[in-house]
Amino acid sequence: MICFSIFFVNNHENNKYIIETLKLNGSAEEGDALFKMNCVGCHGITARGLVGPDLHSITKRLNDKEIIKQVTGGLTPPMPSFEIDPVNMSNLLNYLHSLE
Repeated sequence: MICFSIFFVNNHENNKYIIETLKLNGSAEEGDALFKMNCVGCHGITARGLVGPDLHSITKRLNDKEIIKQVTGGLTPPMPSFEIDPVNMSNLLNYLHSLE
């Protein structure tokens, strides 16, 4: 079972969390499992949107740093902020890239 870990994230452009996350090569399969446990209520089982937007091609609209900040900061209400460790954030990013 994959779960979110408590992980402090600040909002600086070059913070260690973002740098560490972007150095990793996440697993789309693990990211899919993470997405299904935490995101489907708002984005739907196929990531086509419900309360939250359709996430297909999100990686063409936002760069990875912007996606990380959105997930960890919940910048667009009603999206909550998530505390997620770099490995799982990398997995989620890889999954989102697979939705293109």
